[in-house]
Amino acid sequence: MTRSRPGSPTLLAPDRRTFLKAGGAALASTLAMPYIARAQDNVLYVNTWGGPWEEAAKAHIFDPFTAETGIEIRTVSPVSFAKLAQQVQTGTYEFDVTTLGAGELIRAEQAGIIEELADAPYEGALFHNGVGSHAFATVIAHRTDKFPDGGPQNWAEFWDVERFPGPRSLQRYPARVLPLALLADGVAVEDLYPLDIDRAFASLDKIKEHVLVWWTAGAQSTQILRDGEIDLIGIWHGRYFEAEEAGAPVAMTWNQGEIERAYWVVAKGTPNAENAKKFIDFAVSAKPLAGFVTQADYGPLNPAANEFISAEDAERMPTSPKNYPHTFEQEIDNFGADIEEVAQRFEEWLAS
Repeated sequence: MTRSRPGSPTLLAPDRRTFLKAGGAALASTLAMPYIARAQDNVLYVNTWGGPWEEAAKAHIFDPFTAETGIEIRTVSPVSFAKLAQQVQTGTYEFDVTTLGAGELIRAEQAGIIEELADAPYEGALFHNGVGSHAFATVIAHRTDKFPDGGPQNWAEFWDVERFPGPRSLQRYPARVLPLALLADGVAVEDLYPLDIDRAFASLDKIKEHVLVWWTAGAQSTQILRDGEIDLIGIWHGRYFEAEEAGAPVAMTWNQGEIERAYWVVAKGTPNAENAKKFIDFAVSAKPLAGFVTQADYGPLNPAANEFISAEDAERMPTSPKNYPHTFEQEIDNFGADIEEVAQRFEEWLAS
């Protein structure tokens, strides 16, 4: 249920309250009252990506945290920047903690919708009021039944619709897609940042009509690859492995994989801020983080976690010594433009 901070408007979150229409007026009135979170409630609401991400988090972070602290974890999915902003503006909270990529983290900080964090759980953990958790990569994957002789091995080949014909998919997320468009247009990795935004959009123009799906959720990307709705995709590496393990005829390359870091943040004004900070400290501690990234195929940002990760498991991570040299990292602080303005331009470009 949604919860309000004291003194805030008691607005309902419609997507979680539609069931009230089926009840009587008296029942609806009772259920509509928001829950006022207090420290003694010992419940923390965590916004998650669902699916394998949440399964790994539950096994290695959520349940162990509850066992150690007595604070119950309840989850809300999927991760939504829009919901984070809305609940801070209305004061009615569905969740207290979430993870954001670097691009959305800076947007959130600029918008004033996350708490300021002063204490770093490990050296180098803090970035724009987010605590570094794990790294993931957007990689090129393809259907081997469509390309039995091999698929694209770089973004220029992904853009080559004559050599590699077929429907494609990319994420509806400009901070990740624009660097890929520049690589496709011949920009060297070392020259990517600051991004040439106009050139990136010109490159996207070349492939736009061939992108059948601009995916918005990790589970969606796995499904369309597994089901053969598309032939080629820019996909998070963990979601690729999910399709592979489901038996789909797929292959991928680490070459020009785009590494991004995920950060835990606390929703601005949540009444559960102290418990949220305790949770984040636990979530990025060495052993829980190691278990989480191993099961979910991420790379840990806390170096101490590597002590609990086998060499075999590390090979599925973008940060491993074997894979990392083939990838590149976002330089979100050297982006080249205002991220919010670029996000608006991207949405307008999609609609045009």
